[in-house]
Amino acid sequence: MNKNIRLLTLALLGLATTACEEQLEEYNPSGATAEAVFTTPEGIETAINGTYTYNRAIYGKESGYALLEMGTDIWTSAANNGATSTNGVTPQPSLMTYQGLNADNVWVKNNLWQQCYAGINLCNQAMKYIGTANVTSARRPSAEAEVRFMRAWYYYLLAENFGAVPLRLEPTEGVVTTATRASVDDVYTQVLLDLEFALANLPVTLAAYPAPATASDYGRITRPAAEAFAAKVYLTRGQYQRAANYARKVTTGYTSQGIRLVASYADLWNINNQRNSEVLWAVNYSTNLTFNAGSNLGHTFFLMEYNTLPGMTRDVTNGFANVRYMPTRFLLSLYNEQNDSRYTASFKQAWLANNSATIPRWSQAEVSQNAALAPLLNQPKFAVGDTAVLTTKRSIPDFQQRYTPRFRFRTYDIDDIYSADGTPKDRFHYPSLRKFDDPTRASATETQSSRDVFILRVGDIALIGAEAQVRLGKADSAAYYVNLVRTRAALPGRTAAMQVTAAQMNLDFVLDERARELAGEQVRWLDLKRTGKLLERVRNYNPDAKNDIKDFHLLRPIPQSDIDAVTSKGDFMQNPGY
Repeated sequence: MNKNIRLLTLALLGLATTACEEQLEEYNPSGATAEAVFTTPEGIETAINGTYTYNRAIYGKESGYALLEMGTDIWTSAANNGATSTNGVTPQPSLMTYQGLNADNVWVKNNLWQQCYAGINLCNQAMKYIGTANVTSARRPSAEAEVRFMRAWYYYLLAENFGAVPLRLEPTEGVVTTATRASVDDVYTQVLLDLEFALANLPVTLAAYPAPATASDYGRITRPAAEAFAAKVYLTRGQYQRAANYARKVTTGYTSQGIRLVASYADLWNINNQRNSEVLWAVNYSTNLTFNAGSNLGHTFFLMEYNTLPGMTRDVTNGFANVRYMPTRFLLSLYNEQNDSRYTASFKQAWLANNSATIPRWSQAEVSQNAALAPLLNQPKFAVGDTAVLTTKRSIPDFQQRYTPRFRFRTYDIDDIYSADGTPKDRFHYPSLRKFDDPTRASATETQSSRDVFILRVGDIALIGAEAQVRLGKADSAAYYVNLVRTRAALPGRTAAMQVTAAQMNLDFVLDERARELAGEQVRWLDLKRTGKLLERVRNYNPDAKNDIKDFHLLRPIPQSDIDAVTSKGDFMQNPGY
């Protein structure tokens, strides 16, 4: 849907102001007022479309990965995640270790707090005028449902990240100098009111949207997507049976509408198969990068530094490596690659030579110790297509790596990459998440990607169902949902080995399964917070962050600039610890 929105009007952007940010001077370049913009059906449709766009500041952006995926049990800092020491091993303070999480953090303020409130304010504008804008009676219920869904979505992100937050249901059209933080319970009461309205009035499929909505536009919310969100919200609020009911409906109730797990886990990440049966809601980016106001950059952050190694140079196929994030040793340990296709579908291990650069060869003295190396002594170059680099979660004896012809390429095994306690030893070279690769980029130096970002998909909601069933004490039902995704993930002939039993079901197993299924998909921080496992798991499995994470890090800091701007200081206090 958002791909067809080329530019929102300047008036609309000027009216979508942040609820609590200091606004000493307002500037509306068009001179338009809300009454002028929102009094036509076209204006309302523009506003509805605009409510979706604020997700682009979070999903597929470095700030969004840092806030929603990093600082958990499954990711840590690669060499270029902020400043590093001269050897590239010891990371400096960052969101990854919680040392950089403070009230002046620009990502917290600009990319989460402000964007959510700007989205909410636009929703409130649309809600105020939708009844007087001559929207057709056929369109009105679904139009309001979209707006109320988006308002619920942004308030969910705010409540989970910040706790008590200002709850505004009317548009902010002037300077705001006071703010009161509503309780989390009150915020969620409104989230559920909006969400239940959306559930009652959204169509099941895009094709069912009445005119003038552009029903063919991908990215618009449908009822199954709203039900998937409802499953997460009710699970978060401890209403486990309702969460289980919605998860069951999403996972198994829409097969006749073509909503189901794709047959192959790897197919989920094929860039030519993005609009598939599993995706319930996505932030979609245009292939015309100028229309995206900042495209998807997720393909760059998880890649290791391959382009400085012998036989390798940066190219489109292998990607633009920003070397920001690397998996923890714990994450790699969760996969059994002999049974589970998700490891090779998720992580790139082997790098094929793309130039004929000279590579280091063994000396005559070394060859004399191993006659099998003799044929390699006088081979000075890689052939294009040869394996140049291998990163592996296995442990390979040093003698094998150095002297066996099978390992004549550069090899980084688990012991080269991590110490036994999981502390990274090499932050430049590691198995690299490949889910977000974009081999369609125009050039090797192009960092922008048109790849969509999945926000809700069936595999995610199946495991939400498993978590709800664990909470309800229904281990058999939990195992059923886990086995749905594990059966799909099984390598040929390994389906039986991938099955789990009711006896294995507990919250930690479900979290491990969510890591295997959803690594990198901007859900991990929220998963750990929801389950009460954030502190425990970071301290157990993330050596970089274990000494820095504190109890108060279950919430983010309120931006200090907003606290400074309001006059009602007693009603708008900072979260404890910041």
